[in-house]
Amino acid sequence: MPIRIVAGMQWGDEGKGRAVDLLSEDADFVARFNGGDNAGHTVTVEKKIFKLHIIPSGIIHPHTTGVLGNGLVLYPGTLMQEIQMLSNAGIQITPERLWISDAIHFITPAHRLLDQAQESARGKTSIGTTGRGIGPAYVDKAARRGIRAGDLLQPDSFKQKVKHHFEEANKMLTVLYGQPSMDVNALSDEFLFQASVFAPYVKPVGKLIRQAIRDGKTILAEAAQGTLLDLDQGSYPFVTSSCTTSAGVFSGLGIGIQPIERVVGITKAFQTRVGAGPFPTELFDETADFLRGSGSNPWDEFGTTTGRPRRVGWLDLVLLKYAVEVNGATELFLTKMDILSGLDEIKYCTAYQKDGKTINELDFSGGAADMERCLPVYQATPGWKEDLCPMRQWNELPPAVVKYIQIIEDFCGIPVTRISVGSERSAVINRN
Repeated sequence: MPIRIVAGMQWGDEGKGRAVDLLSEDADFVARFNGGDNAGHTVTVEKKIFKLHIIPSGIIHPHTTGVLGNGLVLYPGTLMQEIQMLSNAGIQITPERLWISDAIHFITPAHRLLDQAQESARGKTSIGTTGRGIGPAYVDKAARRGIRAGDLLQPDSFKQKVKHHFEEANKMLTVLYGQPSMDVNALSDEFLFQASVFAPYVKPVGKLIRQAIRDGKTILAEAAQGTLLDLDQGSYPFVTSSCTTSAGVFSGLGIGIQPIERVVGITKAFQTRVGAGPFPTELFDETADFLRGSGSNPWDEFGTTTGRPRRVGWLDLVLLKYAVEVNGATELFLTKMDILSGLDEIKYCTAYQKDGKTINELDFSGGAADMERCLPVYQATPGWKEDLCPMRQWNELPPAVVKYIQIIEDFCGIPVTRISVGSERSAVINRN
């Protein structure tokens, strides 16, 4: 069975969690292949709100098996908290229901302290990391000094690696960044305990997923963050430390090149961003307040992981088309369409003015510096006043909504197959 991929088309926070939850209805495996607990996926089922940072959001369906691929970095403490949260909600996570790749790299408390120290040392040039140790863990992975889940299967050598890691990290923390010395023994003991809990979950995920594909099982691969935060394809250096695009599925799960049935690109009906970096269509007026909301419900624009108010702006079709092409997206899932209800006019960016010239596409080879010189060229379409939240059929949509969707489709060259009109699991309109 070919693989299905869900990928974010913006700077993350596009609503992938609820999209994955919906698309997991007929999936056997739901798999994360990149990132760490700097991701935040929110799923609302009736009155229950699930905020997940590392466990695939499709795990809420009882028939699925969750997979954490080797492309991730894993903080055991966060995983313990999420398993407990799900257990309290009546969803039991066992080693049979959640697989952790033996090649996954651990995040330790030392990584988190280093992350925060490095961000502080950047001062005004900080990039807005979550401070959760993601970057330092990937640095250790690339430097071939990381700690992997498979090391748990050899307890004695695992303890030695952990002790050495904390001692080396402590030197960096104190000498390089001038921070207080950490309590190496206490933190390493805590980490050893938390990590050891997950020894039964550790499996040769690549081998098992390859077998599942041969057996005709359905794999839904879930990206964390968004395309514009990709380490190579995003607005560098204001990016994350992993591959956030559909291409990361193969190396991040250890499965080699496989047929892809569909790549579902998730995008909001407007643009948002958390953290520093260029944002051509960003708004600072009353429209920004309207789009952001008050923070009184999980559908408002405040980070699931950080709690920070998101930066908001009009939809940038130049960036969206770029993300569609980079991912090979076959369809779009528009989220938060209901938020636009009440606006007299909706603007959207179709080009940039850069260095006195009009450009219709952006190549991120120049990184953030190139993008910072871009000024948006807007077009506008009439808004609508109708409340979309009760609607469940495509033919119920107001003509102005249909027109806005058509504009997006024409520009990006692929169909919009679903839109969400609320935070509830059922608040989705399927075009088919």
